[in-house]
Amino acid sequence: SLQAAADYFRTHGITPAILGDSVTGEAREVAKVYGALARAVRQHNAPWQPPVALISGGECTVTVRNQGRGGRCAEFLLSLALDLDGAANMYALACDTDGIDGSEDNAGALLTPDTLQRAARKHVNAAALLDGNDAYGFFEATGDLLVTGPTRTNVNDYRVILIT
Repeated sequence: SLQAAADYFRTHGITPAILGDSVTGEAREVAKVYGALARAVRQHNAPWQPPVALISGGECTVTVRNQGRGGRCAEFLLSLALDLDGAANMYALACDTDGIDGSEDNAGALLTPDTLQRAARKHVNAAALLDGNDAYGFFEATGDLLVTGPTRTNVNDYRVILIT
């Protein structure tokens, strides 16, 4: 699946960078590492020059501390949103290929440079929802949940950060 994504980006003039197919760890912490890498690309044109798609797979984990809703893909993206803080020209997607992110009805979510601004206009506190393990609630409020229904296949979680 990651190679197919890389082929897609390549045919559209975007350099693909596959970061691995077995990335694990706490979703919110993995997002911070990926955020640092994305900022390095944007600010220093290294280790790749934009446009580039940072692609990875694997299944992160979420240590549930509160009663919020959301799975590991949405939690990854909400943490990434806070880390990137509306950085221009950065877009991301994280979803589970089986169509179910954790126990919710979404496969994952999308992140755009204006996601946090749109949430703030609706008085949605991203940091509080991340602390409450409620990434589903955050992306539901912004309209950025990806709902595919069950795909009847599960090859991995899929994450991509597109830096243009």
